[in-house]
Amino acid sequence: MGKGIIIAIDGFSSTGKSTIAKLLANKYNYIYVDTGAMYRAVTLFAKKNNFVGEDFLDEEKLVLNLKNISLSFKFNKDLGFAEMYLNNVNVEKKIRTLEISQLVSKVSTISKVRSKLVAEQQLMGKNSGIVMDGRDIGTVVFPNADLKLFMTASADKRARRRYKELIDRGDIVDYKDILFNVEERDRIDSTREDSPLIRAEDAIEFDNSDMGIKEQFERICTLIDRII
Repeated sequence: MGKGIIIAIDGFSSTGKSTIAKLLANKYNYIYVDTGAMYRAVTLFAKKNNFVGEDFLDEEKLVLNLKNISLSFKFNKDLGFAEMYLNNVNVEKKIRTLEISQLVSKVSTISKVRSKLVAEQQLMGKNSGIVMDGRDIGTVVFPNADLKLFMTASADKRARRRYKELIDRGDIVDYKDILFNVEERDRIDSTREDSPLIRAEDAIEFDNSDMGIKEQFERICTLIDRII
């Protein structure tokens, strides 16, 4: 199989990008990088230091403190995937809350934040054999990726998936708040000046509104097997 290929998975929030990426990484023994987790970790750092909130964003202070942010992934063999660490502290659960979801698009619009994380992501993929998911992987991080996928689904379907995920975890949430968050993130991600969420011209689009994980996984594996 050689040194492996670069698989870039982009798309809207709650389209199952991470789930598919983890499955692919396990099947092909590739490195999996959840770039969304990286932006969420920076957002958690910003929130803890009072640089961002529901109605404010202190971009200048956050940028000045980027040097104090260290991000890393550490594989958890019990879970079967790598968890996000912020300054050597496991923050995997803390970055998955609705509160962080509501703030992450604000932080990810900051060009210097994106520059820092894109540089780190490109370094991770230097030796190929990697599956990376996010918003700008096929357009900015790895424009020459061997396989580019773009995941989409209706806002309602995505909100219902996210709602079930949070309820199953024990969070107390309202579906309307989830739907608003999904639609607002779509708007911010698609209209930001720096690296907006768009489908790369050579990306294969997957509308999984009515497609299960198993069907998606099998279709994508067929595409990968043709390349490798």
